[in-house]
Amino acid sequence: MSRSQAALLGLGLLLMLLLYLGLPGPPEQGSWPWAGPNVTMLAGLTSGDSPIFYREVVPLHRPHRLEVVLLHGKAFSSRTWEQLGTLQLLAQRGYRAVALDLPGFGNSAPSKEANTEEGRAKLLERALGDLKVQNAVLVSPSLSGYYALPFLIRGHHQLHGFVPIAPVSTQNYTQEQFLAVKTPTLILYGELDRILALQALRHLRQLPNHSIVKLRNAGHACYLHKPQDFHLVLLTFLDNLP
Repeated sequence: MSRSQAALLGLGLLLMLLLYLGLPGPPEQGSWPWAGPNVTMLAGLTSGDSPIFYREVVPLHRPHRLEVVLLHGKAFSSRTWEQLGTLQLLAQRGYRAVALDLPGFGNSAPSKEANTEEGRAKLLERALGDLKVQNAVLVSPSLSGYYALPFLIRGHHQLHGFVPIAPVSTQNYTQEQFLAVKTPTLILYGELDRILALQALRHLRQLPNHSIVKLRNAGHACYLHKPQDFHLVLLTFLDNLP
């Protein structure tokens, strides 16, 4: 091998190493199956003027009455919950699981209603109504707080559980508004998220019926960094809801 070839090979290996170090690693491996014979996969659009794309996994045998609705952050979509195996895992544990694409993300078109707090709450309410979700536990990471929090504040009686994961816009609500919410809440965040998570925690801990779980060595998207821990904590919360 000539000196120039060796230099090129060394440069190529260096670039590969830099790319490897700069990219996030794959989710932790574990005993969380992505699919199985006991789940049915569905996808579609809700009806109305501002249709919402959804992915749904329905268990063939559903012992739980609770229905888990998963929203997403700015860099993600409903597909994230399929790729992570969350939809499939929930269905295999007997839960109906639905993941939504928020307006302007994934396969959902932008909506003018999403420009206002009231409009976002109504969009979410209509989507749940169209999907006939009646016993919802709402999982809301990051950006989806723009939708989940006004829905929680205005219609918390419709929710059987709430799982905020460092959601945005918590500062827009008063202590009195939070104190009025009786929905069982699991406040979940990553240990390494020292900005948005702590800001959200400061406001969300005003909810009277809450528990707090911090995922060690996980960042803002803690469910991606520690999927095993996330799934375990989520299932424990769901299994213990009345």
